[in-house]
Formats: sequence, structure tokens, C-alpha cells
Amino acid sequence: MHSVKRVLKSNKHIYCLIIKMGETQYFIRRFFKAYFLPSISFKIQRILRVSRIHRNSQYERLKKLKDRHKGERCFIIATGPSLKIEDLEKLKNETTISMNSICLAFEDTDWRPTYYGIQDENVYRRMEKYINNLECEGKFISQTILEQLKKEVPEDYYIFPLNLLNHKVSRKYHTKFSKDIFANVYSGYTITYCLLQIAVYMGFKEIYLLGADCHYSSDMKHHFKDYDHIDPTFSLSGEMMTCAYRVAKQYADRNNIRIYNATRGGMLEVFERVDLDKILMEPFPYSI
Repeated sequence: MHSVKRVLKSNKHIYCLIIKMGETQYFIRRFFKAYFLPSISFKIQRILRVSRIHRNSQYERLKKLKDRHKGERCFIIATGPSLKIEDLEKLKNETTISMNSICLAFEDTDWRPTYYGIQDENVYRRMEKYINNLECEGKFISQTILEQLKKEVPEDYYIFPLNLLNHKVSRKYHTKFSKDIFANVYSGYTITYCLLQIAVYMGFKEIYLLGADCHYSSDMKHHFKDYDHIDPTFSLSGEMMTCAYRVAKQYADRNNIRIYNATRGGMLEVFERVDLDKILMEPFPYSI
């Protein structure tokens, strides 16, 4: 064996080729374990529950949400730096869906979201104590958080099946829009995109985005309240989210759903911009 190694090392080209082959094999094994196996497992589980072969999955509660708010309007509140506490106060009588670090606003307002959602395990670690104490009609949490952190959640949570597609390995931005969140909630590079799919499933026909700046600035002020979390892909996030929002708009246009951008500023131009104060003064529906 030692003599074989000496011979191989004596020919640097062959030796380098063998090293590269070893590295490639290692990468393939890691890719297979990190992406391919979870993807196959996700697809099999989806087929089993949608076909009703498996009737006791952790996602069963989602089916109760179908058209719960049919024909109504809602406000999806993101946590970009443009978000103002005063605007939250104005939404106390509206159906609102919010996310992530919105919990940090609770010390400044008695407004609370109707629904709350989260899909990032790192953000969940920071917000867990606030989320546990939040009282609202429903909390949405992705199965990826439970898998990554090996956690169990109370039965009153709505666990949603986050389909990551191949976003962790592909450099091409793409996504889909789900009409059935019991089967899939597609990743769109932001929890806001997932909540759009959930809102549509619940039957909302007018959806207003607020605090969706769609831009992570170079000064690192990425949220309305700082909580020491920086998205490592922040320099590309605006482009990634915009790509996903275009898919959402295409779906909405085909299905007579209106999505508006009520964000004060920001870089999101995919949806028609509207003035929040004017919207709240006019009778619903706004689009008629």
C-alpha cells in the first residue's frame, strides 16, 4: 500500500486527479444527504397525506383554515425599517398577519396580530419566548424549524409544510405559488411570501403589504427594531424576493385576488402602491 502511494505521489498530475475525485465524492455525499434525501422524503409524505393514505399528519389542522376569511381583506405586516408603531395602532380593528421580530413592538403598543408566522430557525431562537407568550388566533411555524431544532410545539400551533424547492443549492431564483397549503407552502426567500400563500388559502381577496421594504441596506438597518440578526444573503435578498413576488402577482391576477403595497417607501414595485391612511378611510372592498 505504501509503495502504491509513493508511485502515485511521484506523478503529481495523477495524484491531484485522485484528490479532486475524493473531494467530488465528498461533495456528492453531502449534497445527497443535505438536499436529495430530504426532498424525496418531503415529496413522499406530501403524496401520502394529499391522497389521504396518511390521515394523521402534523399538518391536518391547516385544512380547517380553508376559506375561513372568504372574500375578506387582511394586512400582512412585515418588519422592514419603514414600519411605524403608529401604523400598527391604526390596524387594531383589521385582520392582520405578521411575523418574526414583530414581537419586539409589543412593548410599545397593545396592538397584536390576528395571526403570526415564522419559518427561520435562527429568528425563532431569538423570538421563542415572545412567541410562546403571544395570544392570537393562530401561529404558523414551518416544519423546518421543528426538524432543525428538534422541538415540539403546542397543539394549537399550525405547522406548515415548507417546500424549499432547491433554493439551498440553486443559484437561479425561482419559486411557485401554492393553492393548497396542506400540500405545500413554497419558499419565496421570505416568510412574507409564505404568509401570502396562507392568506390566499384562507380566502382573503384583498391583501395589503406593510413594512415590506424588499431591500436590505448596506448600513445594516434591516428591520424596524434591531435584534442582532443579519441575513447572510442580504446583498441579494431584494432581487430574490422581487422574483418571488412576481410569481405571487401572476397567481393573484389569474385568480381575481388583489395584492397591494401599502409600505411607506421601500423598493417593492411589483404590486400597485396605495396609501395606508386612505385605505383605512375608504369602505371595503378597495378594488371596486
